[in-house]
Amino acid sequence: MQHQQVARLADIAAQAGVSEATASRVMNGKPGVAATTRQKVLAALDVLGYERPLRLRHRSAGQIGLITPELSNPIFPAFAQIVEQNLTGCGYTAVLCTQHPGGATEDELVEALAERGVMGIVFLSGLHADLNSDPERYARLIGRGVPYVLINGYNPAVAGPFVSPDDRASARIAVQHLLDLGHERIGLAVGPNRFVPVRRKVEGFQAALGDDAPVQHTLFSVEGGHAAAIALLDQGCTGIVCGSDLMALGAIRAVRERGLTVPADVSVVGYDDSPLVAFTDPPLTTVRQPVEAMGAAAVNALLEEIGGNPVQRSEFVFQTELVVRGSTAQVRPR
Repeated sequence: MQHQQVARLADIAAQAGVSEATASRVMNGKPGVAATTRQKVLAALDVLGYERPLRLRHRSAGQIGLITPELSNPIFPAFAQIVEQNLTGCGYTAVLCTQHPGGATEDELVEALAERGVMGIVFLSGLHADLNSDPERYARLIGRGVPYVLINGYNPAVAGPFVSPDDRASARIAVQHLLDLGHERIGLAVGPNRFVPVRRKVEGFQAALGDDAPVQHTLFSVEGGHAAAIALLDQGCTGIVCGSDLMALGAIRAVRERGLTVPADVSVVGYDDSPLVAFTDPPLTTVRQPVEAMGAAAVNALLEEIGGNPVQRSEFVFQTELVVRGSTAQVRPR
C-alpha cells in the first residue's frame, strides 16, 4: 500500500513538472508553495483521475455568472473555458448560462443569476454588441449592485469595462495578406450589420480596399458563409475574408461546389482561430483572437469591480494576429 502511494506521488509530480517534495506539500495543504505551482499539482490530480483530498477542496469565494451565445461555434466554449479557469484560479465558481434561438433570453438569464446572488456577470458577445438593443438593461444591473464586464462589441452607451479584439485591424491584416498574394478582387463575408464587431470589420475592410469592395452580410454560421461565398464568387472574387471560422468553412464548401479548389483557385481567410481549424481540409488561414489574454483581462477587471476598485469605463483593445495555413495561396495567373 505504501509503495502505491509513493508511485502515485511520483506520477503526480511528473505530470505537474514539479519535485515530489513540492507535490507532497501541496497534497498535504502545507504553506510555502506558489499559487501557480499549486494549481499545476491540482491540475495533475484531475488529469490523472485522482480525487482531491478533502483538505484541498476549498470553499468557493462566490459565484460569477458567464452568459455566452450558443456553444456550437467553438470560439465561445474556448472563451468560456479560459474565463472559468481564471475564475477558479481566484477561488470563484463560474455559472455558465448559454443562449440559443428559442431558449432563455439574456434578460431572463440575468434575472436567474441575480436571484442566485451571483457576485458579478461576464457577458460574452451579448446584447451589448447589438446596436438595435436597449443598453438600459445594463444600467439597471448596476442599480441592483451587480458588477459586470463585457467581452466583444464595445457600446459607448453601456457604462462598464469592455474587452475587445481590434476588429478593424483584423480585417486589414486579412486583406493585406491576400493583396500580398496577388489577389485583386477580394470580398468580405460577415454577419448582420447591427453588430459592433461586424461594423468594425467592414470599416477595416473598406479602409483597405475602398467603399465599393464587395461585402455580403449573412448569418455567423457555416450556412451563412456558404451563401455569402456564392454571392462573392458571382462577383469574381478570388479571395474571401470571413467574419468567423465557421463562415470560412461554409465558404470553402461553396468554392468546391463550383468545381474550384481552395487555395489554388480561391483563397479563404477565417476569423477566431477556433480549436481544430488547424486540422480542417485545407488547414484554415485565419486571424487569431487572443482568447487567453482577453479572458484573463475580463476576469481581472470584474474582480477589481467586485473588490470595490472600479476600473476604467472604457474598452481594453487586444491585437489579433494572422495565422497562415493552407487555405490561402498566390493567385493563379489568368
